[in-house]
Parts: sequence; structure tokens; C-alpha cells
Amino acid sequence: MDHDNAPARVVLDLRRLVTTAEPGARLPSVRELTARHRASPVTVAEAIRQLVGEGLIEARSGRGTFVAARPDEPPAPDLSWQTVALGPRPAGEEEMQALLALPPDGAIPLSGGYLGAELQPAAALGAALARAARQPAAWQRGPTEGRADLRAWFAREAGGGLRAEDMVICPGGQAALSTAVRALAAPGDTVLVESPTYLGALAAARAAGLRVVPVPADADGVRPDQLAAAFARTGARLFYCQPLHANPHGATLAADRRTSVAEAVRDAGAFLIEDDYARDLTLDGVAPAPLAADDPHGHVVYLRSLTKSAAPGLRVAAIGARGPAGARLRAARLLDDFFVAGPLQQATIEVVTAPAWARHRRALRTTLRTRREALLAALRRHLPDLAGQPVPRGGLHLWVRLPDGTDDVALAATAAAEGVVVFPGRPWYAAEPPAPHLRLTYAAAPPEVMDEAVRRLARALRGPSSQAR
Repeated sequence: MDHDNAPARVVLDLRRLVTTAEPGARLPSVRELTARHRASPVTVAEAIRQLVGEGLIEARSGRGTFVAARPDEPPAPDLSWQTVALGPRPAGEEEMQALLALPPDGAIPLSGGYLGAELQPAAALGAALARAARQPAAWQRGPTEGRADLRAWFAREAGGGLRAEDMVICPGGQAALSTAVRALAAPGDTVLVESPTYLGALAAARAAGLRVVPVPADADGVRPDQLAAAFARTGARLFYCQPLHANPHGATLAADRRTSVAEAVRDAGAFLIEDDYARDLTLDGVAPAPLAADDPHGHVVYLRSLTKSAAPGLRVAAIGARGPAGARLRAARLLDDFFVAGPLQQATIEVVTAPAWARHRRALRTTLRTRREALLAALRRHLPDLAGQPVPRGGLHLWVRLPDGTDDVALAATAAAEGVVVFPGRPWYAAEPPAPHLRLTYAAAPPEVMDEAVRRLARALRGPSSQAR
């Protein structure tokens, strides 16, 4: 009579009933359970005793068995005290999270700051990392400032103005940037930035407690006269700049402005953080040398990342400066995380010194140029009023001026509902934006979907929610 798994069947049946019934509900009698499961009364009684012991069933003498009362739920933890202890929420957090958010399924990404997966040298990176991981020496502690050969490679990328011993390896460009603003300025100090400028720079400066003052930029980069005026008015000793294909607006500092910018920084006794993120992303012509290449007196702090030209997961960058500034940068990196993982550094130097790296960069420029032209063609076809704007000679983005009165944040939300992800221009300004813009990325989607992406954007732009209220 008790063959098979009758005890287990009775227990499972009772558990199911307890789960679905209200506390106090009567459960089937021993007789009913015996008949239902073809089990002996002893087996049924043992199952009931087990669940009574677990507190799920209550046995009432002479009346039967009932679903036991569930214990009171513990009160929800009160974490509200943390808002008092933490103080105001840091500015820029929501914008950074939105910038790094993955696009939903089915949406066409015209946002983000990284190459599409099909453009990344993932196979070469994976093979190099696998080889490095198999070498025991790669897992040992190396120099805190990073491998000498990797630092020397980054120094050469800076145009010869820095030496290997001036560089320190960092886990990505954002970490390097955060280190720089904390090491070179104190809370309450002023940092000058181009307007508009990289969203991550604004977030890092504000997180460090710095006062951010924007300096106007145009199609030829930051305006030297306005930069000199800003230094004189604020007493700032730090200027963050992207001289090559600036993110988001794409401008490259014009040749006839480079000397004037350097003189403004020198006359102010200040540092210029040169974020050379786009060194591999020049699509038209030849990229000018970094500002750090012609900086005899150590005003330029050079930052170079590989993430944009390789893959988001290659969190390797370097930052360098001469003199006491370099020493402070190296000390700050040591306090932050000691050193970057050895296998990652070894894989990186293997990849960037291999012949395949030069081939990757050439192929990348060709592909990005094709994607940029596909996006521009789609704009001319579906949004001709937005197409006649300066075209950057490199980088990953178009900076598109919208019609006056357009709410760029609302437009981005409407576009997402239409299935195309774009990023509004407003968060890229340290102060009030002079006009509405969108940043459209051409690196994350193939050229064959650009037409459909802009078609969806055009529908969103025609929608009522994109207009200022």
C-alpha cells in the first residue's frame, strides 16, 4: 500500500494546499488523504507530523488539521537615516547611468561611446589575454606605476614630450580623469572646461568638489580669448580639454589656436588635462600631434585611453605629467588601487605592438567613415533641416543642432519609444545650453540600419512631446 513515494506525495500535496490556502483553512482529513494517495494512515500521520514540526500545519484535537497562521512579516528595514548621513546626492549620476545603459532589444543605438561589437578586435584581445593568463609571472605584483614597456608605448603616443617614467597605467580613462582632478586640485577649486564637454569630466570634477566653469568652444575648438578671460576672472589652475575630435561636438583645436591656448595656460600658471581619447579615430586627413608633444615646461597632463578604439572591456589607459605633478598623479593612483592587473597589461602591450593593431586601426577608420556617411545621408533624406551642420573629421559622434524651442530631453525619450536611442545635448553643458542638441553616435550600429534609425527619429521629432512646454 505504501509502495512508490507515497510519503513524499502526501507531503507535496499538503505543501501545495498550505501555499494556496488562507491561514486557518481546514485541510483534508487523514481518511481523505489515505484514499487520495493510496497510502496508509501511518504514512499520512507521519507527513502531517513533519509539516506540523515545520510550523506549516496546526493539528487541533478532535477537529482535524488546519493551515497554520503565518508568522508576522518582519518590518521593512528603515534605511532613511542614510540620506542624512550621506548628504546631497552627487550631480551627474543619472546622466552617466543613462549614457552607459544598454539599448533595449529591437532598438537601434545612436547613442553610447563605444564601438559596436563587430568592430572590436575581440579575438586578438582574447587570445592575448589567454596567453598572458597562462604565464605565472603575469600574476605577480609588478611596478605600481605599470609595466615599463606599456608606459613607454603610451609615452611614444604622446608625441615624445613625455618619458616612460612620467606615465602611470590606469584602469580606464575615466579612472585616470578622476585621479587627475583629485590630484591636481582641492575641493572648492575651479576647473575650466570646454562648453560643451565630456559628461564624464563634469561628473568627475563635481564628485571631487570642484567648481566647474565653462569656456565657449566653436567648430575650431576652445576660444583662446575666452579661455584667457576665464583664467583671469576665476583664478583657475586647471583646464580640461579634448583638442582632438572633442566629445560631444567633434571639433579639433585649430592649428592657429594651439599656441594661444598654450600661452593662456602658461600665463595662468595652470595645468591643461589633454584627453586624447580619439587618437585612433581620425577619419579624414592626418591627426595633429598631441599638445603634450610641445610642452617643455610641464603644463600639459596627458591622458590616453584604448577603450574607444578597442573594446569597452579593455580598461587600460595611461596618464602622464612631468615634475611634481607627475609624482602626485602616481601617488594618487597608488592610493586608489595599487596597480592594474598584470595579465591585462601584458595582453595590452602584446596587442598594440603587433602588426595586426595597425591593420585594425586602418580598417576601423574605413568602417567608421562609411557609417558616418550613412548617418549623414539618412539625415539629408529624412531630416534635411538638421543635415547642414559641421561634420567632424573624426571621433564617434555627430553633434546635431535642433530647431529652437525643441526639448531635447523629451525628444530623446520620444525617440526611445519609437525604437531609436539618442542622447540629449543638455547634460553635456556645465551651465545653461545655448541651444538644443542631440549627440548621434555612428559607431554602435551598422550602416544598413541608419536610414531606419533616422526615419524613427524623424517621427519622434514630429511628435508633440519633443516641443518645449
